Formats: sequence, C-alpha cells, structure tokens
Amino acid sequence: MSRYLEIEYELEDIETVAKQILNHLSSKTILFYGDMGTGKTTLIKSLVKLIGSDDSVNSPTFSIVNDYKLKDHCIYHFDLYRIKDQEEALNFGFEDYLYTSNWVFIEWPKYVLTLLPENTNTIDISYKNKTSRLLKLSQELNINPENQQKAVKY
Repeated sequence: MSRYLEIEYELEDIETVAKQILNHLSSKTILFYGDMGTGKTTLIKSLVKLIGSDDSVNSPTFSIVNDYKLKDHCIYHFDLYRIKDQEEALNFGFEDYLYTSNWVFIEWPKYVLTLLPENTNTIDISYKNKTSRLLKLSQELNINPENQQKAVKY
C-alpha cells in the first residue's frame, strides 16, 4: 500500500509534524527535497530527537555525513549538495551506509537515486510564506533489481 501525507504547518509546529511523519513512514531511509532554507535540517533535528538521540544535529554540508547515536543503532544524516555525481558518492563509501538497520536521512539525493534500497520515503518541503511550509511525504519504490537483493527489510 502506498502511503502519502500532506501537511501545511508553521515552523513552531515542527515537533508535531515530525511525530506525524514518524507515524507514516514505511522505511528508515528518507530522502529530503526542498530549496535551501525551507527547513530540511530543522525537520531532521526534530526527527533525530524524537527517534531518541541526544546528539547535536548540524547540517553535514562540509563533512557530507553526520552520525547521531541511538541506544543500539545510529542515524546517518547526509547532505549531498556538494557532490558532483554518483561516482563521488561511491568513492566515499555511500553504499555501505544504506544496507544496515540504521536510519538514513539524505538531503539533496539526486545523484544517488539508483543506489538506494527498494523502499524509501520522500519528504518534499516547499515555502507557503515566510513562516509556513507545505510538506509532502510519499513512499518510493526503487525498482533497481541489483539494489533489491541488498535491501534490509525493516
């Protein structure tokens, strides 16, 4: 069954929105789309906290990946804005992060789409006005047969 959720929200309601998202996810791999400044990292901060990490969340724009500790696992937070192609992602070992039981949050995922597991969720955030956003959460099925064999079922 395909899942879809659309929420219009004010920035101060981000924790409530994060709770709604967690209740609708079908995967631990989440792709984040949206223009700069729409609140992707702000939403990720709320999600990380609600999932159970006390780590400080920052955008990994320069480090490319941050990891946030959980009791038994972790959350990998990627910002792929600066990578130029899929080869660059493969060179830093991107695939090694995907096929685990950990959470994987990916901002700017356009160059890694063919590397992803079978089931991912997509969050697209857009501006409504200065303080209001529109969020669309959907489920994506990646039909790359090579990746389906590697995918860990959550």
